[in-house]
Amino acid sequence: MNILVTGAFGNMGLSTLQALAGRGHRVRCFDLPLRINKRLARRHAMGCELVWGDVRRFVDWQRALKGQDLVIHLDALVPGLPLSGQHSELESELSHDIHVGGMRQLILAVTTMPKPARIVFTSTLRVYGLTQHLPPPRTVTSPLQPVQSHAVQKAMAEQLLKSSGLTWSVLRLGAAMPDKLIFDKAMFLIPPSNRLEYVHTLDVGVALANAVDQPAIWGKVWLIGGGPRCQLTYGQMLDKVMAMLGQAPLPAHWFSRVDDSVDWLDTSASQALLQYQQRSFDDHIDAWRVQWGPWLALARRLRPLVRAALWARSVLP
Repeated sequence: MNILVTGAFGNMGLSTLQALAGRGHRVRCFDLPLRINKRLARRHAMGCELVWGDVRRFVDWQRALKGQDLVIHLDALVPGLPLSGQHSELESELSHDIHVGGMRQLILAVTTMPKPARIVFTSTLRVYGLTQHLPPPRTVTSPLQPVQSHAVQKAMAEQLLKSSGLTWSVLRLGAAMPDKLIFDKAMFLIPPSNRLEYVHTLDVGVALANAVDQPAIWGKVWLIGGGPRCQLTYGQMLDKVMAMLGQAPLPAHWFSRVDDSVDWLDTSASQALLQYQQRSFDDHIDAWRVQWGPWLALARRLRPLVRAALWARSVLP
């Protein structure tokens, strides 16, 4: 199968390329021609075809889609801890152009193909809005009440795709953290008590790679999360990170008191079909331990300085 992966060199894209490798597909990567993307392409896109372009441009979509059977549309501008340096909530016009405008251009380009490609689109659990006051979990039939710009735009893109007349599938993803450990003010915007379902980025890649061979995915929405052992509170997740750094748990009053658009998910149907839930948040912590290596010992020796640096990033005045 000829598969186009958009946002191929982002967090989810790299995991998807890894999961697709060795399955006999011909994979084409579509992403912005940024220096970091070209560096990542040299390391991670062996055997893949590269097409550089912008999802906001119809002509770039036409080039990227030529001869493709299926699109895994991952390209997005994310809220919070952005590796790109761009933030969907701070650059809402750009974010709208990427999420909604990009989907419009994709649909238009696919409809001009001799044989329209099928589209797998990754959305977000944030489309459900503020649900901490409701009993968990969220399901595919739960009402969409997005609050943040990113979630509003993802919901709009979902609806555009569903009404396009094309063959589609939507995967709403839980909280998949980047491979790199990033400390930013955004980490203090979620109250520690909020329920949050983690999903390992490599498991997302497996879900997507398995989905492309499953006829049952089409015309449906699927929830992709880590499953019951990844259903934590945000505070529990942070406590594990702090323990790795030799830090005591961070005080609750350092964090926002306003609930975030996160929750636990009913992933029973997606897991039964796609068999992707292999890793836990502890596995992510173990990967960070390897990544940081000797720096962890230094962080523990400098505990007061690390604590002060974290306090400086708190949302408190």
